[in-house]
Amino acid sequence: VPFTRTMGDKRVLNVNVGILGHIDSGKTSLARALSTHFSTASLDKHPQSTERGITLDLGFSSFMAPVPENLKHLPYDEIQFTLVDCPGHASLIKTVLGGAQIIDVMMLVVDVNKGIQTQTAECLVVGEITTSELLVVMNKTDMIEEASRADKIAKMTARLSNTFKATKFKECEMVPVAARPGGAVDMSAGGEPPVGVDALVERLMTRVERAHARRERRKKDAFLFAVDHCFPIKGQGTVLTGTVLSGKCAVGDVIELPNLKLEKKVKSMQMFKRPVQSCERGDRLGMCITQLDHNLMERGLVASPGSVPTFNAAVVTAEKIRFFKQTVGSKMRFHVTVGHATVMATAEFFGEVPADGAGETATVEDAERLLRAVSLDVSGSGGADDEAERVSFSYEREYKYCSVLETAGEVRKRDADAGEAGGGGGGDGVGGG
Repeated sequence: VPFTRTMGDKRVLNVNVGILGHIDSGKTSLARALSTHFSTASLDKHPQSTERGITLDLGFSSFMAPVPENLKHLPYDEIQFTLVDCPGHASLIKTVLGGAQIIDVMMLVVDVNKGIQTQTAECLVVGEITTSELLVVMNKTDMIEEASRADKIAKMTARLSNTFKATKFKECEMVPVAARPGGAVDMSAGGEPPVGVDALVERLMTRVERAHARRERRKKDAFLFAVDHCFPIKGQGTVLTGTVLSGKCAVGDVIELPNLKLEKKVKSMQMFKRPVQSCERGDRLGMCITQLDHNLMERGLVASPGSVPTFNAAVVTAEKIRFFKQTVGSKMRFHVTVGHATVMATAEFFGEVPADGAGETATVEDAERLLRAVSLDVSGSGGADDEAERVSFSYEREYKYCSVLETAGEVRKRDADAGEAGGGGGGDGVGGG
C-alpha cells in the first residue's frame, strides 16, 4: 500500500516556501497576508520580536489550496503551502541558513522602492546554495503614486532582471504585490486587503509538481526530522516541532535523538494544530514524545534509530562562493552549519590530480569533473540544479592537496596573470571544488 499522509479525510501535499529578504522589506506582512493557519512560532510571536518590531527567529504559518486541473494526476486532494518566515537582520544569517535548508521554493521579498539591499544580496547567495526555485516578490507597490506605478514597477523589474543575470536565477519570475497597503502601524493584523497575492499563489502553483518530484526521490531514505522548537505540554509530554527532511514516520514508531543517544516512541502528531497519523518528507509538524526533558534539546535532529552517526571528520564537496573575496585556505578553521547546528572545523582541500602529466595547477575543468564525480549524478535528472542521488567518495581515485580553495574566476585570472608574466602557471589552488 503506498504511503500517503492524510489530514482528516484528505490527502495533503505540503510545499515549504521560504520567505527571505532585507530587513523591513515586508516578509512577515506577506506571510500574514497569505496565511490561514498559524503555528506556535509564527508572525513574530517571540516577545522581543514584538517589542523591537523585527523578526528574530524562524516563523511558520500555512494556507491551503485546491489541486489545479494540471496536477490532478498527483495522489493528493489539497496542497498545503507552509511559509517559513526568515529573519532579515545580518546578525541572524545562521538562522536563515537553518531555514533555507528545509524549503522547496524561495520567495525573495524586495522593497520595490529600494531594490537590492545588503541582506537581499546575502539571501541570493543562500538561495544559490540551497534551492533552484526562486520567485521574486516586489512588495510595497502601494507606496508608489498610482499615476506612475506601472512605469516604476516596469523599471524595477528590468533593473532586478539585470542583477539576476549574474546568478543562477537569471530568468526568475517577479510578482508585484502590496502585502500591507498603507503600511503596518503595529504588529497586529488588520487594515486594507492585500493586493497581488492571488497572482503570487498562481505562480507558486507552477512549482508544485517539481517540488513533488524532488520529494519522491527522498521518500525511501531513512526518516530525518529537523527540529527547530521544543516545549513541554503538561500532562502530554514534550513537543518537537520541525520539518521532515527525508523518509516517513507514523504515530507509534520508535525514533532516535542522536545527540542525546535516546530512543523514544512517537505518541502523537499535529500539523498546524490538526491531528495526523503520519508524516513524510517536506511536512511541517509537531511531534509529541513522552518522558523527555525539554531542556535537553532546543534544536537538532530526530531520526530513524541508528541512521545518523556521530563523527569528527568527513569528506565533502566544497565550493567557494564567488562573492567572498578573502582567502579560503587549507588548515583554516571555519564555522560549519548543518541544519540548525553550527560547529568549528578545520578544512583541508584536495583536487583531482591532472591527467597526462599536466601542470601542478588544478584547473577549472579538473574541479568541475571532480564535482560531477563526488557530488551529483545528474544523468536523467534534468540538470545539475535538480536534487539527485549523491555518489560516494572513492578511495580508488587520487586527489592532490591544495593550499587554497578558489572560484573558477580566480583560477582563470591567476592563470592569465601567470601567462602574462611568463610563468606559465604553477599554483596549487583548486577552482570550484
